[in-house]
Amino acid sequence: MFLSVFGVVALISQALAAYTDPHCVGGRDGIVHLFEWKWSDIAAECERFLGPYGFCAVQTSPANENRVVTNPNRPWWERYQPVSYKLQTRSGSEAEFRSMVQRCNNAGVRIYVDVVINHMTGAGGTGHGTGGSNYDAGALQFPGVPFGPTDFNDGSDCHTSDMNIHNYNNPEEVRNCRLVSLLDLKMSKDYVRTKVADYLNHLIDLGVAGFRVDAAKHMWPGDIVAVFSKVKSVTMGGQPFVYQEVIDQGGEAIKAEEYFATGRVTNFKYGLELARVFRRQNPMKYLSNFGVGWGMWATDKVVNFIDNHDNQRGHGGGGGVLTHWEPRPYKLATAFMLAHPYGMPRVMSSYEYNRANDYEGPPHNGDMSIKTVTLSGMTCTGGWSCEHRWRQIYNMVAFRNMARGTGVNNWWSGSDYQIAFSRGNKAFIALNLESHDINTNLQTGLPAGTYCDVISGNYENGHCTGSSVTVSADGHAHIQVCSNCEDPMVAIHVGAKVGSPAHRF
Repeated sequence: MFLSVFGVVALISQALAAYTDPHCVGGRDGIVHLFEWKWSDIAAECERFLGPYGFCAVQTSPANENRVVTNPNRPWWERYQPVSYKLQTRSGSEAEFRSMVQRCNNAGVRIYVDVVINHMTGAGGTGHGTGGSNYDAGALQFPGVPFGPTDFNDGSDCHTSDMNIHNYNNPEEVRNCRLVSLLDLKMSKDYVRTKVADYLNHLIDLGVAGFRVDAAKHMWPGDIVAVFSKVKSVTMGGQPFVYQEVIDQGGEAIKAEEYFATGRVTNFKYGLELARVFRRQNPMKYLSNFGVGWGMWATDKVVNFIDNHDNQRGHGGGGGVLTHWEPRPYKLATAFMLAHPYGMPRVMSSYEYNRANDYEGPPHNGDMSIKTVTLSGMTCTGGWSCEHRWRQIYNMVAFRNMARGTGVNNWWSGSDYQIAFSRGNKAFIALNLESHDINTNLQTGLPAGTYCDVISGNYENGHCTGSSVTVSADGHAHIQVCSNCEDPMVAIHVGAKVGSPAHRF
């Protein structure tokens, strides 16, 4: 049987598009990482906020049983030391997980699980997991799976003296040796692949739509392909959405594009570049071709973020990123990410912690159980940061949804740190980090009318709670963005046009 040229091209295109569909409910875009939230709290947030405000999906913390670490007291990183694939963690039980997925799907919000499949616990010692399973890391025994000594890479695979990674320019070492002493699974072994695939399939059976693959860079691309060849279709139809943690900032032997056969990659370049721009270390006017034009990957191959749970603490790709500790430039950078069409955006939702103790786990009760997320109006309390509930961020999720399917038009730069652009005829944004105001007439691309600035307020009951912008018949509007404001930007879109029904997606 011979395929035509068009048939071959179609097959190649299909392969290259593998695992890249996020399965968003129509019109939605954007992920929020509800870091260390309980399953019951995520379910409630899907129903009361994320669904109504147009978010596509939640990235959860790892759902599998992990090592219980008491010294230091229950750090966040214990979630990244698997003991088994039982669904029992500090976030809740399997029954609570199942309920969360169902409730979020019913609210139009997909669930992507952070899956830790490269390794098990750290080497040495014995203990128990959050589901009660015992383990012996010295003897390489994890009966909760079960995994034994032959299921881990050994001296025949890793050739460093202590079995740990030291040279990141040696792909064999990076993929066969232990990442910070974590016991490296022998993913070349079919039994290991099957156990991992069984775990992923169980999550899919519960309604999960996708996965963030932790430490993907530390697995051979072919092994990940082999694992996912055993993974079933999601209940929405088609392959799960997969985005893989591949830290590729240039200068190392392992490249992000090696992993495109099994989905997208997490784009670590993105947040670092925007941190430089919004700290005024690289002119904002150069953002006109941001993305591929800056040496990044194709738009359907990346999940972008300003910061994540690792690098906001200086780990996993290093520091230098903007975080909620710098709210003014952080909100500007996040607004740009959500306004610009490149890639799939992920918003971080953090908790407060002592920056001298970056291992600190989530807000907890006296028995070390995770505290319920509490609210005061739209704001989270009790130590939860909830950046996704900042008006300047959630309203930009709506902006992105309304602008879907349009490109960047009407680019304007008034000076090094003043820019504006439209998204077709759907939305317009202006940002200012200069010492003088933006005070000029600009082409917005929008139909005539009065629009609510969704940065300074909302569109509620037919009125703007913040400032407004009037667009003339030719699409022009007088745009004023002060230089000394807390939020030196203005954003308008057709879903917040006075006299029209309010739309978020």
